Amino acid sequence: MKKHLHGSPYDRGSADRYYGRDFNPHYYDGSLGQFLVKMEKMTAQEIVEYTKGYNEETDRKDWG
Repeated sequence: MKKHLHGSPYDRGSADRYYGRDFNPHYYDGSLGQFLVKMEKMTAQEIVEYTKGYNEETDRKDWG
């Protein structure tokens, strides 16, 4: 999977961290990203990609 593809595990991890959400591995599958894949259905590699996206995101949403 391309790590920066919208809806990918990396993208979702990065977005969760950016918006201050808890660590919760998931991603969206499908041509329009309409199918949510939760952690229990993810492969080990997909969880690694989500974790990498979550940990590498250094920017945070400014809610102020």
